[in-house]
Amino acid sequence: MQFKNPEILYFLALLIIPILVHLFQLQKFVKVPFTNVAFLQKIIQETRKSSQVKKWLILATRLLLFTAILFAFSQPYLSSKKENTKQQTFIYLDNSLSTNTKGEKGNLLQISAQEIIENAAQKDSYSLQTNTDFYKNLSYDDLKNKLKDIEYSNRKLSLENIFLKFKEQNTKETNTLHKNILISDFQNNNTNEFTNVTGNISAISLKPSQKDNISIDSVYTENTITNSVTINVLVTNQGSTKNAVPIAIYNNNKLLSKQTFSIKENTNKTIVFKVQNQDQFLGKIDLTLSDTFSFDNSFYFTLNNNKKINVLSIGNDADFLRKIYTKDEFNYTSFSAQNINYNTLFKQQLIIVNEVENIPENLTKSLLEFSNNGGSLVIIPNAKSNLNSYKNLLKNYTNTNLSTSISDTLKITSINFNHPFFNNVFSKTVRNFQYPSVNSYYPILSQNNSSIIRFENQLPFLSKTNNNMFLFSSAISKSNSNFLNSPLVVPVFYNFGKLALQNSKLYYNLATKNTIDVAVSLDKDEILSIKNESSSFIPLQKTYQNKVMLTTNEQPNKAGFYYITSKKNTLQTLAFNNIKAESSLNYLDINTLIKKNSNIDFSNSVANVFENLNKKNKVQWLWKWFLALAIVSLLLEILILKFYKP
Repeated sequence: MQFKNPEILYFLALLIIPILVHLFQLQKFVKVPFTNVAFLQKIIQETRKSSQVKKWLILATRLLLFTAILFAFSQPYLSSKKENTKQQTFIYLDNSLSTNTKGEKGNLLQISAQEIIENAAQKDSYSLQTNTDFYKNLSYDDLKNKLKDIEYSNRKLSLENIFLKFKEQNTKETNTLHKNILISDFQNNNTNEFTNVTGNISAISLKPSQKDNISIDSVYTENTITNSVTINVLVTNQGSTKNAVPIAIYNNNKLLSKQTFSIKENTNKTIVFKVQNQDQFLGKIDLTLSDTFSFDNSFYFTLNNNKKINVLSIGNDADFLRKIYTKDEFNYTSFSAQNINYNTLFKQQLIIVNEVENIPENLTKSLLEFSNNGGSLVIIPNAKSNLNSYKNLLKNYTNTNLSTSISDTLKITSINFNHPFFNNVFSKTVRNFQYPSVNSYYPILSQNNSSIIRFENQLPFLSKTNNNMFLFSSAISKSNSNFLNSPLVVPVFYNFGKLALQNSKLYYNLATKNTIDVAVSLDKDEILSIKNESSSFIPLQKTYQNKVMLTTNEQPNKAGFYYITSKKNTLQTLAFNNIKAESSLNYLDINTLIKKNSNIDFSNSVANVFENLNKKNKVQWLWKWFLALAIVSLLLEILILKFYKP
């Protein structure tokens, strides 16, 4: 029991006054002599005892009367919160694409929003967190309006971040009773996010009614003949076997081909289309099937004639570079260190300094300027290098340097498969390849470089600086190493070229950081924009002498085709698709989570959670009962005085 005016209860101490009055109010009897009163002795004793009982009863009823009145004025009540304490309800509502499906009552997200509106208390304060926005200190009407306007998002917050947000909000506000409500379908993306959860949380699990889904996972191409392109569509099936599923391919909304296929239970299958090779292809794949999710039945991609990447080799003429940097993707040229055409340096995207014994000072200055303007630089030292000339160049790269040459045969054994340099190169970690070796090397002195490939003694063989410069620690010519005979040489040097100018890919994923290089020279204060038919935005961009590096993350936010524009000119076409993790029908095991997290209360009903919350927070006033008790005690006193005759 709690009190609105607890200070009134201090007056209970005044009840000692009537008690003291009763105790000291001693009645004195006057003696009257009689001839013989022996027969009255028993009657007198009984009268005195009866009178004392009556006085005690009257005292009790009066004490009860005053006590009940004092309690009534202190306004007692029953509730899980104090009357002057605010109720702050923090709601996380998962509005990711996976909630855009049917449940038992209807669309998961829309029904959840409606049930919150119908069951939330109108006097409480709310905070609403979605995957895209956070609204703080909302009234009921504000919450209602936000929920009515809620839209699906291709982004999804991690549960770890949501729990941190709960904790942050709960510790910021004082004199507030907090209630945390988590509403999600709990896709099994990261089970570990439910460890070390603090605070009481009501979690509501949204369950789709269907348990079958087919989705387009990815698209890749193969050039079979000159005027034709083979497009491979990887389809993923979750659930039972499906037969005669229609699938079609479009180019800019024009139907090119349509076929049907069957796919077995819980398997992947590749569907093949052959289309004519064109200068620009705005491709769209459509599946026609009613399943759990509809957003993953369409897939967008582009086939652009990407600009060839300019690669320049300075130093020893190397046949292996000509074989790797072929004419269909690269413009490859080479110069000796003595016959460099400096006018062409800044037209390149990649420059390889290939085992030059002595780097001229003019070349050092030009390479630094080239690198500072966004160009990629690969340095391969000579077995007999003039270290001073290399040091003059390398000292500008986060204090990177080469130490004195060491003649020692070392195997190249360690590949950093997790390095971004090797993204999409290896399908699995390779351990059993034949290790190449070197006869001499220059130890790389730097704490800031990231190692890509290492020797058996864990020293770097190939490392990368923060300035997009790649450095070998030894010569790779056949006189010093057999690295050119290893299977590593092709992916390493091919990636040097492809990373120098990141041409647009077949497609990009939404809600993911993407980097796109546009080979264009802009005027001062000129910027690039990305737009489609209905929206436009300016991405984060960095301008170099011969390219602009764009970075997208939060935008765009809808799947489809987008165009990179400069003024009114369209430079490139991009395709964006929803992230594939949202298509998963694998959900967290709620029973296991209940066992591991006793402070999380799981439910399947939004209405039940809010109903229980409202019951706990409902204030039941008791002052009327105490007022009734005072009246009853007063009536008892009247009855005792009137009918109790000692």
